[in-house]
Amino acid sequence: MMLSNQTDTEVFQALRSGNLIALGIFYDRYGEIVYRVALRMLGNAQEAEDLSQEVFLHLWRSGTYDSQRGSMLAFLTTLTRSKAIDRHRQVRAQWQRIQRWQRNFLTESESTLIDKVALKEISCRVRAALAELPANQQQVLEMAYYNGLSQSEIAEALNMPVGTVKTYKRKGLLKLREILQDLVEWQW
Repeated sequence: MMLSNQTDTEVFQALRSGNLIALGIFYDRYGEIVYRVALRMLGNAQEAEDLSQEVFLHLWRSGTYDSQRGSMLAFLTTLTRSKAIDRHRQVRAQWQRIQRWQRNFLTESESTLIDKVALKEISCRVRAALAELPANQQQVLEMAYYNGLSQSEIAEALNMPVGTVKTYKRKGLLKLREILQDLVEWQW
């Protein structure tokens, strides 16, 4: 008996056995319906074609159809609908990411020249204040705040006890606060 004359369940068994002719039979039987559902949901012919191909590839690769749960037609239209909804979600998520990026970009680009100069001046003052600290305090603070290392990582890198690192860090921060008192008061 020819495969094209068999039931959907028999054709699906042939597909699961690796017979790719079975996939063509399903496409001949249901391709137009899948395409129309995709087109109605997506509103774009190219997208509908892509989604139709994706649906039939899913049928071929996954082998999840169960004839006990419904017809092949119901399975394929439900799968098409589900994948179309997923595409809508992906497009919406991408659109939201673009909008967030635009908002962030505009916020960053709206910074005035005065803001940038002030930030540069503060940065230079902090660097100069760091240079006034004893070398051990300066090194610990730079490793913590510029390199992002934890106290235990600093202790390991410098081969010293964590308590010593904590002491250097605390003394260094107190000295920086004293040196940069006018900036600390200005910020609050």
